Amino acid sequence: MSTSVASAHAPTNNLRWIQLICGIVCMVAAANIQYAWTLFVPEITKEFGWSRAAIQTTFTIFVVVQTWLAPIEGYFIDKYGPRVMVFVGGAFTGLSWMINSYADTLTMYYVGAIIGGIGVGCVYATCINAAIKWFPEKRGLAVGLTAGGYGAGSALTILPIANMLASSGVSETFWFFGLIQGSVIMIAALFLKAPPKDLKGSDKVAQSRRDYTLPEALRTPVFWVLGAMFIGTVTGGLMAVAQLGVIAEDLGVKNFQVNVYFFTMAALPFALMLDRILNGISRPLFGWISDHIGREKTMFVAFTMEGLGIVALGTFGHNPWAFLILSGMVFLAWGEVYSLFSATTADTFGTKNVAKIYGVLYCAKGVAALLVPFGNILMELTGTWSSVLYTVAAMDLSAAFCALLVLRPMLVKHHAANAVWAKENGITLAPAPAGGH
Repeated sequence: MSTSVASAHAPTNNLRWIQLICGIVCMVAAANIQYAWTLFVPEITKEFGWSRAAIQTTFTIFVVVQTWLAPIEGYFIDKYGPRVMVFVGGAFTGLSWMINSYADTLTMYYVGAIIGGIGVGCVYATCINAAIKWFPEKRGLAVGLTAGGYGAGSALTILPIANMLASSGVSETFWFFGLIQGSVIMIAALFLKAPPKDLKGSDKVAQSRRDYTLPEALRTPVFWVLGAMFIGTVTGGLMAVAQLGVIAEDLGVKNFQVNVYFFTMAALPFALMLDRILNGISRPLFGWISDHIGREKTMFVAFTMEGLGIVALGTFGHNPWAFLILSGMVFLAWGEVYSLFSATTADTFGTKNVAKIYGVLYCAKGVAALLVPFGNILMELTGTWSSVLYTVAAMDLSAAFCALLVLRPMLVKHHAANAVWAKENGITLAPAPAGGH
């Protein structure tokens, strides 16, 4: 069992906060490729006349590459360390949008998506892995802050990107922001370091007292339950991220002018900016909550909020103000999946091999991304987005009840088995915290 960080280790404590800030900066800079994409879709459609489904395949390719390469990236994180991985990721992230700036065929957009998926995957996997290891006793909060940088990062650039798209067009916007975001990541990467191994764990949340290898983790039922829940909850959020611009247009609220006393803005960019902020807030907020009441209880609350919010969006989304409020609620309750599942993975399987284990679990996001284009197909078949939204809401609510009724009792047995394993191997470990599930 790891030892406590003594007060004499203040430089290490300061260093880990510096590492956390650098990781957040990298995540903010990488966020646009996923979260600003919805702004480009209508403009690309107008310029080239391609179908929405064909253009959204770009988004699917990006997410699949970003997520399904995560296990390989976990191997390279352990081999080369965070600095090299994030620096390379930054170069690929910038290059992706530069390729898009020259794209005049769908194939070029697909190539840009592959490059972007590799780049953002390197940045995301490395920064999340670092947060997990640097802050074992505040794992939910640290991972939430890091993932929050990715969720809220594009809030800073939504309006500038929308304005540049209107004034300069798709190509120049891709080039300018690709250059900026790639450079920021590469500079921040130079300050990253690997964490030490002597940091104290949580006394409020049950955490694994043995380090599982990837094959051992894959043989546990807990891993596959987490994967199924991840797919169920992330599908709705990904669909909202990719399709919000299209949904707003089809609901007739895209160009509604929001007048908030000191400024006026069209409903779509306003909703995107608000959603990114709430998405970012949700990750550290629910992560912090889970550090105190447990991951499963927090999952139940958040996933229920998301499901109900999506149902309400499908019912009342034609009203511009309802669209703004409810889309914000959906993003507030969705963003936390990236803090809760990563923290739960480390709690369950230990931190030594967590980059590889969570890398495989994170592939669930890629599976969910494959379902995104079917949203367009289902909408065209039914003639309404409500059918799509109600479907993903059902998945969210199912995951919410699964967290309490299936995952929670499984984790109790899992940690009890770890205690037996420790006793059989003659290992003296601190007891698991009471009520920490």
